[in-house]
Amino acid sequence: MLFTRFAVPLRTLQALSKTHRWHHTGLTNELIENMDKKATWDRFYTENGSKGQFKNFEWFFGFHSVKDFIIPVLQTMSHTHSGPLNILDMGCGTSALGPCIYRTSPCAVKVTCADISPVAVKLMQKQANSTSVQPCNPSSALAFLELDCTQLRRYFGDGSLDLILDKGTTDALVRSKEGQVKAGEIVRQCLQVLRPSGSLLQFSDEDPDARLVWLEREVRGAEPAANVGVQEVGELRGVSYFCYQISPCISEKVSK
Repeated sequence: MLFTRFAVPLRTLQALSKTHRWHHTGLTNELIENMDKKATWDRFYTENGSKGQFKNFEWFFGFHSVKDFIIPVLQTMSHTHSGPLNILDMGCGTSALGPCIYRTSPCAVKVTCADISPVAVKLMQKQANSTSVQPCNPSSALAFLELDCTQLRRYFGDGSLDLILDKGTTDALVRSKEGQVKAGEIVRQCLQVLRPSGSLLQFSDEDPDARLVWLEREVRGAEPAANVGVQEVGELRGVSYFCYQISPCISEKVSK
């Protein structure tokens, strides 16, 4: 399934239900209120890592639920791109999303799995080293990085990334006490580090009537300007999930 830039125009979604869905499993109220804090995630992943054998922790769903969104996007991008596509899994935690893209993408990719928690990054690096996963494309690469997502431009140059994946990171921020301002700043920084043909994909369980209005507000006046679209991923365990695509506007010269 190819994810189009404007799967559903914003104006057609304003009549949708005003219901907000916040879903979490096994997370304490203290964690939910402090999901914008590095110390919270260090403690979370330390506790999970102490349970014995490594197990990926997935927000919402795993790679195979969104494979049909991501792989076609990469294949389309590769047609007009020389060299590996630069992909950032932003706020990766211990998700298998990034490593799965590295393992299954037929086109060359350079996947960076980044998280604010050094504990999560070390767990992921250790797991990758112990399993020796081989890429589908021999030119692909996989890296792990400790990164505060509010500081994207300190690590990535403007126009340097082709695809940024956000599976639960924005949701964690906007649901915390002080995270909404940070979440908006991250979206604007994403637009700056993306190539003109690139995209930020946010996977979320937040209804379009709420998320699209928020995204439109956060990108208003941003440089570069942005297009915003949405497509439904599907329903899992009674919860509907969506993919929000934020892409830099590509200015077109009109010939006289």
